[in-house]
Amino acid sequence: MIPAETNTLVADGVHRSLDSEWIELQRLVGWIACAVLAPLLLIGLGVALLLGSLSFDLKLLLSVMWLAVTLLLAWLAQAWPAIEYRRFSYALDPEHIEIRRGVIWRTLTSVPKSRVQHIDVAQGPLERRYGLATLSIYTAGTEFARVDLPGLTYARAVAIRDWLLPGRARDVDDGT
Repeated sequence: MIPAETNTLVADGVHRSLDSEWIELQRLVGWIACAVLAPLLLIGLGVALLLGSLSFDLKLLLSVMWLAVTLLLAWLAQAWPAIEYRRFSYALDPEHIEIRRGVIWRTLTSVPKSRVQHIDVAQGPLERRYGLATLSIYTAGTEFARVDLPGLTYARAVAIRDWLLPGRARDVDDGT
């Protein structure tokens, strides 16, 4: 059964963005990583400063490098998700699903509907908090045998899953 939230055709060929809550989820993940890595690097810096017979200039350089890395991690945690969000889209048409992603290295992945073997809709604890899910599409073959589409609302992920499943290729507005 296709969720009521999806009131447009599933396979309309329109490129859609991920749900905007995905930005906040990725920021949270980034800040958690920053909160873990920055203190670990600081501990490493402290050990190097205390145990090593380093010159004052080298100690100062290491301290400045720690600060720079910490600021870079903080910037990545806050700004990168919005940049990546603008470069991530997907589209479904009657033949396939197409996923575009990447800021620096751009990737276009097209999965023909006929190659889909099975599909998972997964939610981790943080995704549940934001009402999001990741759609995992498994295909025949070795390269790109699993294609993930994160950042979908749970209802949208289920609707796409139902549309991609063999024998359940109904669209929302098919009148049945």
